[in-house]
Amino acid sequence: MAATIRIEEPAKAMGASAQFPPNVFAANCPTRRVLDRIGDKWAVLILILLARGTTRFNELRRLVDGISQKMLSQTLKSLERDGLVSRRVIPTVPVAVEYAITPLGRTLHDAVDPLRIWAETHIAAVEAAQARYDGEQRDR
Repeated sequence: MAATIRIEEPAKAMGASAQFPPNVFAANCPTRRVLDRIGDKWAVLILILLARGTTRFNELRRLVDGISQKMLSQTLKSLERDGLVSRRVIPTVPVAVEYAITPLGRTLHDAVDPLRIWAETHIAAVEAAQARYDGEQRDR
């Protein structure tokens, strides 16, 4: 059974000082930082993978083609700071670190995974539209 997250006045419950009601169109609204995370391809890809199960750092690096070790580390730290991912150090030689999605992270995954499905379903149509547009631009 999935954990229940209470959403009424979440910033107050966490002791945060967010503006209420949030206004994402206001320059100083903290929800923009959350949208930055959602718009980050690496963060989304990592959340999708962690939703499948707890994964070690090096395995994530192998699974996410094109991500550097530095970018993976930075992204995981940001996701951990936002409460979307948890980190566990395993005292082995060498030390191993594994990451898991949190209940809050699961709610974000459930919101962004349909975007992945949409992208996979419609990539051919998007590429065709891009080719048409590019052809029209050359003909101008």
